[in-house]
Amino acid sequence: MGKSRLAPDYWLLASVLGLLAIGMVMVYSAGSVLAFHDYGDSFYFVKRQILFAVLGLVAMFFTMNLDYRILKKYAKIGLILCFALLVIVLIPGIGEVRGGARSWLGISSFGIQPSEFMKLGMILFLSFWLSKEDYRINLFTRGLLPPLGVTGLAFGLIMLQPDLGTGTVMLGASLLIVFTAGARIRHLAGLAAFGALGFVGLILAAPYRLQRITAFLDPWSDPLGAGYQIIQSLYAIGPGGLAGLGLGMSRQKYSYVPEPQTDFIFSILAEETGFIGGLLVLILFLILVWRGMRVAMTVDDMFGSLLAVGIVGMVGVQVVINIGVVIGLMPVTGITLPLISYGGSSLTLMLTALGILLNLSRYAR
Repeated sequence: MGKSRLAPDYWLLASVLGLLAIGMVMVYSAGSVLAFHDYGDSFYFVKRQILFAVLGLVAMFFTMNLDYRILKKYAKIGLILCFALLVIVLIPGIGEVRGGARSWLGISSFGIQPSEFMKLGMILFLSFWLSKEDYRINLFTRGLLPPLGVTGLAFGLIMLQPDLGTGTVMLGASLLIVFTAGARIRHLAGLAAFGALGFVGLILAAPYRLQRITAFLDPWSDPLGAGYQIIQSLYAIGPGGLAGLGLGMSRQKYSYVPEPQTDFIFSILAEETGFIGGLLVLILFLILVWRGMRVAMTVDDMFGSLLAVGIVGMVGVQVVINIGVVIGLMPVTGITLPLISYGGSSLTLMLTALGILLNLSRYAR
């Protein structure tokens, strides 16, 4: 543990900065029409994105140079604060409703999403908890159920907002940590079957979720309703062809694709830059995941390894869901594309988390 720090993984750093740069260009291009229509300023979204990117880069530089083992001391209190924020945001008059979900705290257009903080808070806590030498994750009742119970409680609070997309990402990253820590596959398989039943219950409990499922299977059955977003997204991707229509030349961003600067920014990117641009983004994400998993396998302690797995899992699961939705392979869940989509707290928290991953790369063999 006393080994000196090396330089950060430059492949990892380059992929993060490359995705961030592409995101800046696309937030302006995809959101300029909507920004001018709603705020009278074509640069409204990109100016705010630059502000949050600067804050995020400062946070990334800090976490990249801080000894990551110090984070163990704050894992518990960090999780408690995240739970407190999740409860506070549900209080009418305090939590702000946007897009049908009470998931924001803030004033006017400035706000934070407590669920974004919970993603990182849960990763830190589980990595700390499951890396203890005397912890027996292979035991079902005393080993596996407690961390899953904490994760389930956080997921439940997020679903009360409701925010299925963010909750799914947090749950996916948490399960990857639990699996990497040594949980038995048969225990996880049994719980997965039980969880699948619960997931079906969540879908049936809210008619709009069922509509999204049916729209995913056949979006043209309701082209002006539940299937509208997927259809318009595919109308954007199709004409993009190999090289795209050119930056700024998207037609679908003219009030066809809803919120083109956030959840469906990849469809505008594919329309303007084509298969080549979309492939470049996917390659950069693959490099990030590859180098991140390399860090997880070579860092010299269990806490660091689980932390790297959780952060890479958070990014990977979110990318798969977002792009899966955009190309019509998954139901619409309302989740952003990391480092690319417009978003304040999500961008800042993502850069903070990736700073921790870069920090871990400095201790890898």
